[in-house]
Amino acid sequence: MVKRARHVRPWVIGGVLLAASASPAAAQDTAVYFKQNCASCHTIGGGRLVGPDLKDVATRRDRAWLVEFILAPSDVIARADPYALQLQQEARGVVMPTLTTLDRILVGRILDLIGAESVLPKSQFAGIQISERPFTGQDINLGRALFRGDRRLSGGGPSCISCHTIRGIGGLGGGQLGPDLTRVYERLLGRKALATWLNAPPTPTMRGVFAQAGIADGEVFALVAHFEHAARQGGQDNRGGLLEFLLLGVGGAVVGLIALTSAWRNRFTNVRRTLVGRRRLTRS
Repeated sequence: MVKRARHVRPWVIGGVLLAASASPAAAQDTAVYFKQNCASCHTIGGGRLVGPDLKDVATRRDRAWLVEFILAPSDVIARADPYALQLQQEARGVVMPTLTTLDRILVGRILDLIGAESVLPKSQFAGIQISERPFTGQDINLGRALFRGDRRLSGGGPSCISCHTIRGIGGLGGGQLGPDLTRVYERLLGRKALATWLNAPPTPTMRGVFAQAGIADGEVFALVAHFEHAARQGGQDNRGGLLEFLLLGVGGAVVGLIALTSAWRNRFTNVRRTLVGRRRLTRS
Protein backbone atom coordinates (compact mmCIF):
# COMPACT_ATOMS: atom_id res chain seq x y z
CA MET A 1 0.00 0.00 0.00
CA VAL A 2 1.46 3.33 -1.06
CA LYS A 3 1.42 6.02 1.58
CA ARG A 4 0.26 9.44 0.50
CA ALA A 5 2.89 12.13 0.75
CA ARG A 6 2.13 14.73 3.35
CA HIS A 7 1.35 18.19 2.11
CA VAL A 8 3.89 20.63 3.53
CA ARG A 9 2.30 23.96 4.22
CA PRO A 10 4.01 27.04 2.74
CA TRP A 11 4.27 28.71 6.12
CA VAL A 12 6.35 25.76 7.36
CA ILE A 13 8.83 26.16 4.49
CA GLY A 14 8.97 29.89 5.12
CA GLY A 15 9.70 29.30 8.79
CA VAL A 16 12.54 26.92 7.97
CA LEU A 17 14.08 29.39 5.55
CA LEU A 18 13.75 32.23 8.05
CA ALA A 19 15.41 30.14 10.74
CA ALA A 20 18.25 29.30 8.37
CA SER A 21 18.76 32.93 7.44
CA ALA A 22 18.89 33.90 11.10
CA SER A 23 21.25 31.09 12.08
CA PRO A 24 24.56 31.79 13.83
CA ALA A 25 26.39 30.70 10.67
CA ALA A 26 24.55 33.31 8.59
CA ALA A 27 25.27 35.99 11.19
CA GLN A 28 28.95 35.01 11.22
CA ASP A 29 29.10 35.15 7.42
CA THR A 30 27.57 38.63 7.51
CA ALA A 31 30.12 39.81 10.06
CA VAL A 32 32.95 38.43 7.92
CA TYR A 33 31.50 40.16 4.86
CA PHE A 34 31.25 43.47 6.74
CA LYS A 35 34.85 43.23 7.91
CA GLN A 36 36.15 42.40 4.44
CA ASN A 37 34.08 44.89 2.46
CA CYS A 38 32.82 47.66 4.75
CA ALA A 39 35.16 48.06 7.73
CA SER A 40 37.90 49.77 5.72
CA CYS A 41 35.65 52.83 5.24
CA HIS A 42 33.12 52.59 8.08
CA THR A 43 33.08 51.94 11.80
CA ILE A 44 30.16 51.17 14.08
CA GLY A 45 30.65 53.51 17.00
CA GLY A 46 34.32 54.26 16.30
CA GLY A 47 33.94 57.59 14.51
CA ARG A 48 34.15 58.65 10.92
CA LEU A 49 36.63 57.15 8.45
CA VAL A 50 36.33 57.77 4.71
CA GLY A 51 32.63 57.05 5.12
CA PRO A 52 30.36 57.92 8.04
CA ASP A 53 30.11 56.08 11.34
CA LEU A 54 27.23 53.61 10.92
CA LYS A 55 26.16 53.47 14.57
CA ASP A 56 22.38 54.02 14.71
CA VAL A 57 22.29 54.64 10.95
CA ALA A 58 18.69 53.35 10.88
CA THR A 59 17.64 56.43 12.87
CA ARG A 60 19.02 58.75 10.17
CA ARG A 61 17.29 57.21 7.16
CA ASP A 62 14.55 54.60 6.76
CA ARG A 63 15.41 51.03 5.82
CA ALA A 64 14.12 51.27 2.24
CA TRP A 65 16.42 54.25 1.53
CA LEU A 66 19.39 52.50 3.12
CA VAL A 67 18.86 49.33 1.09
CA GLU A 68 18.60 51.32 -2.15
CA PHE A 69 21.68 53.39 -1.40
CA ILE A 70 23.84 50.43 -0.38
CA LEU A 71 22.90 48.53 -3.53
CA ALA A 72 23.44 51.43 -5.96
CA PRO A 73 24.97 54.53 -4.31
CA SER A 74 25.88 56.20 -7.62
CA ASP A 75 22.28 55.98 -8.83
CA VAL A 76 20.98 57.69 -5.68
CA ILE A 77 23.61 60.43 -6.02
CA ALA A 78 22.84 60.85 -9.74
CA ARG A 79 19.25 61.82 -8.99
CA ALA A 80 20.52 64.56 -6.64
CA ASP A 81 19.23 63.04 -3.42
CA PRO A 82 20.09 65.69 -0.78
CA TYR A 83 21.35 63.29 1.89
CA ALA A 84 23.40 61.27 -0.61
CA LEU A 85 25.01 64.49 -1.88
CA GLN A 86 25.77 65.47 1.72
CA LEU A 87 27.51 62.13 2.29
CA GLN A 88 29.57 62.63 -0.87
CA GLN A 89 30.58 66.12 0.21
CA GLU A 90 31.58 64.95 3.69
CA ALA A 91 33.72 62.24 2.06
CA ARG A 92 35.47 64.90 -0.07
CA GLY A 93 33.99 63.57 -3.26
CA VAL A 94 34.66 59.89 -2.62
CA VAL A 95 31.71 57.79 -3.80
CA MET A 96 30.88 54.47 -2.19
CA PRO A 97 31.53 51.70 -4.74
CA THR A 98 28.78 49.47 -6.07
CA LEU A 99 29.48 45.95 -4.81
CA THR A 100 28.33 43.28 -7.25
CA THR A 101 28.38 40.69 -4.44
CA LEU A 102 25.46 42.39 -2.68
CA ASP A 103 21.78 41.55 -2.98
CA ARG A 104 18.75 42.65 -0.98
CA ILE A 105 18.91 39.68 1.38
CA LEU A 106 22.54 40.32 2.28
CA VAL A 107 21.94 44.08 2.62
CA GLY A 108 19.11 43.29 5.03
CA ARG A 109 21.45 41.11 7.10
CA ILE A 110 24.09 43.84 7.12
CA LEU A 111 21.54 46.38 8.39
CA ASP A 112 20.46 43.90 11.07
CA LEU A 113 24.11 43.46 12.04
CA ILE A 114 24.62 47.23 12.27
CA GLY A 115 21.50 47.53 14.42
CA ALA A 116 22.66 44.78 16.79
CA GLU A 117 26.19 46.20 17.03
CA SER A 118 24.87 49.74 17.63
CA VAL A 119 23.30 48.83 20.99
CA LEU A 120 26.47 47.18 22.34
CA PRO A 121 28.75 49.11 24.74
CA LYS A 122 31.50 48.62 22.14
CA SER A 123 31.06 47.13 18.70
CA GLN A 124 33.55 44.67 17.26
CA PHE A 125 33.64 47.09 14.32
CA ALA A 126 34.63 50.17 16.30
CA GLY A 127 37.86 50.20 14.30
CA ILE A 128 41.50 50.06 15.27
CA GLN A 129 42.44 52.36 18.13
CA ILE A 130 45.54 54.11 16.84
CA SER A 131 47.45 56.54 19.04
CA GLU A 132 47.14 60.25 18.30
CA ARG A 133 50.64 61.06 19.53
CA PRO A 134 52.95 62.81 17.04
CA PHE A 135 55.03 60.51 14.86
CA THR A 136 58.74 60.38 15.68
CA GLY A 137 61.74 59.79 13.47
CA GLN A 138 62.00 56.30 14.93
CA ASP A 139 58.40 55.55 13.89
CA ILE A 140 59.07 56.78 10.35
CA ASN A 141 62.29 54.78 10.02
CA LEU A 142 60.58 51.62 11.25
CA GLY A 143 57.76 52.16 8.78
CA ARG A 144 60.24 52.65 5.96
CA ALA A 145 62.08 49.45 6.94
CA LEU A 146 58.79 47.52 6.98
CA PHE A 147 57.78 48.97 3.60
CA ARG A 148 61.10 48.08 1.98
CA GLY A 149 61.32 44.64 3.56
CA ASP A 150 64.48 45.50 5.51
CA ARG A 151 62.45 44.32 8.50
CA ARG A 152 59.97 41.47 8.13
CA LEU A 153 56.35 41.84 9.18
CA SER A 154 55.73 39.79 12.31
CA GLY A 155 52.73 38.05 10.74
CA GLY A 156 54.84 36.74 7.88
CA GLY A 157 53.15 38.79 5.14
CA PRO A 158 55.10 40.26 2.20
CA SER A 159 56.59 43.73 2.38
CA CYS A 160 54.78 46.63 0.71
CA ILE A 161 57.55 47.13 -1.87
CA SER A 162 56.60 43.80 -3.44
CA CYS A 163 53.57 45.46 -5.06
CA HIS A 164 53.85 49.21 -4.38
CA THR A 165 56.24 52.10 -4.75
CA ILE A 166 56.49 55.39 -2.87
CA ARG A 167 58.36 58.63 -3.30
CA GLY A 168 61.95 58.48 -2.08
CA ILE A 169 62.17 54.69 -2.01
CA GLY A 170 65.42 54.90 -4.00
CA GLY A 171 67.05 52.39 -6.28
CA LEU A 172 64.69 51.03 -8.90
CA GLY A 173 61.56 51.97 -7.00
CA GLY A 174 58.98 49.46 -5.87
CA GLY A 175 56.51 47.10 -7.45
CA GLN A 176 54.00 48.13 -10.09
CA LEU A 177 51.17 45.69 -9.31
CA GLY A 178 49.50 48.05 -6.83
CA PRO A 179 49.13 51.85 -6.85
CA ASP A 180 51.80 54.35 -5.85
CA LEU A 181 51.36 55.03 -2.12
CA THR A 182 53.07 58.43 -1.92
CA ARG A 183 49.79 60.22 -1.22
CA VAL A 184 47.74 57.41 0.30
CA TYR A 185 47.69 59.25 3.66
CA GLU A 186 45.87 62.14 1.98
CA ARG A 187 43.62 59.94 -0.15
CA LEU A 188 42.32 58.05 2.88
CA LEU A 189 41.94 61.24 4.93
CA GLY A 190 44.38 60.68 7.76
CA ARG A 191 45.80 58.20 10.20
CA LYS A 192 42.68 56.51 11.59
CA ALA A 193 41.17 55.71 8.19
CA LEU A 194 44.52 54.56 6.82
CA ALA A 195 45.23 52.44 9.89
CA THR A 196 41.79 50.82 9.63
CA TRP A 197 42.40 50.10 5.94
CA LEU A 198 45.72 48.41 6.75
CA ASN A 199 44.11 46.45 9.55
CA ALA A 200 41.38 45.08 7.24
CA PRO A 201 42.35 45.65 3.59
CA PRO A 202 39.30 45.26 1.33
CA THR A 203 40.96 44.72 -2.06
CA PRO A 204 40.85 41.11 -3.31
CA THR A 205 44.63 40.84 -3.69
CA MET A 206 45.52 42.19 -0.24
CA ARG A 207 42.65 40.35 1.40
CA GLY A 208 43.94 37.07 0.04
CA VAL A 209 47.55 37.80 1.01
CA PHE A 210 46.86 39.04 4.54
CA ALA A 211 43.87 36.84 5.46
CA GLN A 212 46.12 34.59 7.55
CA ALA A 213 48.98 37.06 8.07
CA GLY A 214 47.66 40.25 9.59
CA ILE A 215 49.70 43.36 10.33
CA ALA A 216 50.33 44.01 14.02
CA ASP A 217 49.05 47.27 15.55
CA GLY A 218 52.57 48.59 16.17
CA GLU A 219 53.52 47.86 12.56
CA VAL A 220 50.38 49.59 11.32
CA PHE A 221 51.33 52.68 13.36
CA ALA A 222 54.85 52.71 11.91
CA LEU A 223 53.62 52.29 8.32
CA VAL A 224 51.11 55.12 8.80
CA ALA A 225 53.98 57.28 10.09
CA HIS A 226 55.99 56.50 6.95
CA PHE A 227 53.04 57.27 4.67
CA GLU A 228 52.31 60.53 6.49
CA HIS A 229 55.97 61.54 6.13
CA ALA A 230 55.92 60.74 2.38
CA ALA A 231 52.76 62.81 1.89
CA ARG A 232 54.32 65.80 3.71
CA GLN A 233 57.30 65.78 1.34
CA GLY A 234 55.10 67.07 -1.48
CA GLY A 235 56.01 66.83 -5.15
CA GLN A 236 54.91 64.24 -7.63
CA ASP A 237 54.44 60.56 -7.03
CA ASN A 238 57.47 58.42 -7.78
CA ARG A 239 57.15 57.21 -11.38
CA GLY A 240 60.81 56.74 -12.22
CA GLY A 241 61.27 53.17 -11.05
CA LEU A 242 60.06 51.45 -14.21
CA LEU A 243 61.96 53.84 -16.51
CA GLU A 244 65.15 53.32 -14.52
CA PHE A 245 64.67 49.57 -14.69
CA LEU A 246 64.22 49.67 -18.48
CA LEU A 247 67.25 51.92 -18.98
CA LEU A 248 69.36 49.71 -16.76
CA GLY A 249 68.18 46.63 -18.65
CA VAL A 250 69.00 48.15 -22.04
CA GLY A 251 72.39 49.37 -20.79
CA GLY A 252 73.20 45.96 -19.36
CA ALA A 253 72.22 44.26 -22.61
CA VAL A 254 74.48 46.59 -24.64
CA VAL A 255 77.44 46.04 -22.31
CA GLY A 256 76.85 42.29 -22.42
CA LEU A 257 76.74 42.23 -26.23
CA ILE A 258 79.96 44.23 -26.46
CA ALA A 259 81.70 41.88 -24.03
CA LEU A 260 80.48 38.76 -25.86
CA THR A 261 81.47 40.20 -29.25
CA SER A 262 84.95 40.95 -28.00
CA ALA A 263 85.36 37.51 -26.45
CA TRP A 264 84.13 35.57 -29.49
CA ARG A 265 86.16 37.70 -31.89
CA ASN A 266 89.37 36.89 -30.04
CA ARG A 267 88.41 33.23 -29.95
CA PHE A 268 87.94 33.05 -33.71
CA THR A 269 91.25 34.86 -34.23
CA ASN A 270 93.10 32.30 -32.12
CA VAL A 271 91.43 29.44 -34.00
CA ARG A 272 92.36 30.94 -37.37
CA ARG A 273 95.96 31.45 -36.28
CA THR A 274 96.23 27.79 -35.27
CA LEU A 275 94.76 26.59 -38.57
CA VAL A 276 96.99 28.90 -40.64
CA GLY A 277 100.07 27.73 -38.72
CA ARG A 278 99.23 24.08 -39.35
CA ARG A 279 98.65 24.80 -43.04
CA ARG A 280 102.05 26.40 -43.39
CA LEU A 281 103.78 23.48 -41.65
CA THR A 282 102.08 21.03 -44.01
CA ARG A 283 103.20 22.94 -47.14
CA SER A 284 106.77 23.19 -45.93
